[in-house]
Amino acid sequence: METVSSVLMAAAMVVFVVLLIRILLAPIKGILKFLAHALFGYVLLFVVSFLGDFVGLNIEMNLINVLIAGFFGIPGVVFLALASFLF
Repeated sequence: METVSSVLMAAAMVVFVVLLIRILLAPIKGILKFLAHALFGYVLLFVVSFLGDFVGLNIEMNLINVLIAGFFGIPGVVFLALASFLF
C-alpha cells in the first residue's frame, strides 16, 4: 500500500513540474517571437531604405519604426514608406 502511495506522489510531482515549466516558458516564447518579428522588421526596413534611396524614399532606422515594422510586418513597412513619402 505504501508503494502505491509513493508512485502516485511521484506521478503528481512529475505532472506538477511539467505544468510549472510550461507556465514559466509561455512568456519567454512570446518575448522571443516578438524579438524575431522586430528583427524581421529591421531587416525589411533596411532593404526598403536601401532600395528607396534610388527613388528618393528615406525611412529612418529608429526603435519606433522597427517596432512598427516588426509588429505589423509588411503592411507596417508599407505604412512607414507611405508616411515617409507623404511627409
